[in-house]
Amino acid sequence: MPPAARPPRTAARYLARGALLGLAVLLLGLTAHLVLLSGLEHRSAQQTGYDRLRADLAEGTAPVAQTDPQGRLLAPGTPVALLQIPALGLRQVVFEGTTSDVLTRGPGHRRDTPLPGQVGTSVLMGRQAAYGGPFGGLARLAPGDRLVLTTGQGRHEYRVLGLRRAGDPSPPAPAAGRGRLVLVTAHGTPYLPEGVLRIDADLVSRTADTPPAAIRPGSIPADEQPMSGSTGSLGQLVLWIQALAAASVAAVWAWHRWGRRQTWIVFLPVTAAVGFPVADQVTRLLPNLL
Repeated sequence: MPPAARPPRTAARYLARGALLGLAVLLLGLTAHLVLLSGLEHRSAQQTGYDRLRADLAEGTAPVAQTDPQGRLLAPGTPVALLQIPALGLRQVVFEGTTSDVLTRGPGHRRDTPLPGQVGTSVLMGRQAAYGGPFGGLARLAPGDRLVLTTGQGRHEYRVLGLRRAGDPSPPAPAAGRGRLVLVTAHGTPYLPEGVLRIDADLVSRTADTPPAAIRPGSIPADEQPMSGSTGSLGQLVLWIQALAAASVAAVWAWHRWGRRQTWIVFLPVTAAVGFPVADQVTRLLPNLL
């Protein structure tokens, strides 16, 4: 009995198989990026940020307001403080802004709140698991634990009041002329958050001078709110997806025309080189506290 004839290899079949290959590369790249590579990216950003902040503190040019000396709003990603939590063994550079992109580098300062150490309530947001998960241990904090922040105005010490989740009552407002710090992250299973966790702490050291606010409270864009993603890099994502699709279709074609060994040698590094940037851009769309 003659063997059954193989269906002809049409362009539609190449496209379909290329789409499946591209999807597999994207899922594998996203998993590897979130679990493994994002931590390396975070560590590198922290070292760069620490070097810059240390130099600014030594030169007396570290930020002390929502604006720079020329009156312009601080650029997102500007190092503004060094956060230390002795109970967790945590030391992190804090950057200006709370978009998903900024929080890949480390904790971020919500731009419509005063800087740590100043009068009023300062808000810092950080990731629970991805990109080093700097705030992943916040649930272990207890009332009385110390938080220390170093800014251009000196060293500021806070004491934890307590933890709260959705539905829990907020603590009484700080006394007039005093400061408070709120740390914000996700809670629940890592990479599958259930909601938002907040840690309230009162300033127990001297209050620093507080410049007038340049950003009205509550006026920051939606992508800087807790559990929001960033759509600012959608254009780059589309271009990378197109490159990944082209590489995947070409790999399927080469599999049938060149052979398996040649295809692996040529297209494995190509699809990896394209797949990881796609995964990196996709993570920017995910919740910023992930």
